[in-house]
This record gives sequence, C-alpha cells and structure tokens, in this order.
Amino acid sequence: MHLIVGLGNYESKYLMTYHNVGFMAVDLLAEKLNKEFDKRICRALCSEFQFKGEKVVIAKPLTFMNLSGESVKELLKHYNATVGELTVVYDDIDLKKGVVRIRKSGGPGTHNGMRNIVENLGDDNFARIRIGIGPKPENMELYQYVLSNIDVNDENFITAVKNASAALSDIISQIPFELVMNRRNK
Repeated sequence: MHLIVGLGNYESKYLMTYHNVGFMAVDLLAEKLNKEFDKRICRALCSEFQFKGEKVVIAKPLTFMNLSGESVKELLKHYNATVGELTVVYDDIDLKKGVVRIRKSGGPGTHNGMRNIVENLGDDNFARIRIGIGPKPENMELYQYVLSNIDVNDENFITAVKNASAALSDIISQIPFELVMNRRNK
C-alpha cells in the first residue's frame, strides 16, 4: 500500500500559508485523481482508493503541525502499514524557496512536525518530499514567516508544489523511487 501524508495546519486561516504546502501538494494529487477527502480516520482527513492494484491512502492530519506524528502513528497502525509504505510531504525552511528534495529516508532536520513523526514512529526510514520555503526574511520570526500567506504570483514556488504533487503521483504509479528522485528533485 501507499500511505501519503501531507503536513499542514487544518484551520482555514492557515490554508494558503507556507506551512501548509504539504496539504497543498496532496490536495493537488487528490484533485488530479478525482478523489475526495471524505473520511475522518485517526485524527486525519483521508481519501482511500485502489490504484494500479494497490491500496492508497492520502491523509491530512488534523492535529496541529507539531503533533503530526500522533496521527501518522495511528494511521500506520489502522491500515497495518509499514514505515516503508509511508511518504510525507512538507515545507522545509532549510531549502531555498521553490526547491524540491525527495529522499528515501533521513532525519527530521529542523521541522517540528517531522521531529514529532520520527519520535512517534521511532524510525526515520520513510520517504519524504521536502518543498523549500527558505530563507525566512530577516525582519520576521520563523513562526511569523511559516504562517504568512504564500505569494500566489510566485510562479517558481507554485511550480515546486505542483512538482511535489507530481512526485507523489509517480510514487503511487509504482515508478522506481530512484527514477522519481532523478526526475523530480529540482
């Protein structure tokens, strides 16, 4: 199976903020596949379906960002999924805005939501797609910047979110992971 998790904050005031690019990427994927987030399971909005003979679950945790690991752990248990079947997409302040980095595994970096996932799972051997949002402006605190609205005219950044969503599509289409990395890391 594939468990795809986009990280974000569920309240509407955060809808178009940098911290919600994980939600944006999975929303684009669901839209492309004509799927809806029609279930609430394990403190997450979920879309479940079969794709190319495999079960796919796309999830948006309803916990706050820094508690994402609680929902992800529950989802893995609920679906009897392994950590190796998990892909998480999220914003990364340590990457230049508009850069997409796809990896099979790795540490959480400075992202509190990812830290919480790794702590809850006790494992960091899951795929991740990072969408660069950095660097933060010097005149803002980090929390102010990640919760600020995205410039919808920033075509480079919007393209990055679309690229991350396309990488998710590649993953569930069973394209070899190395090829996905070569094709989508930009």
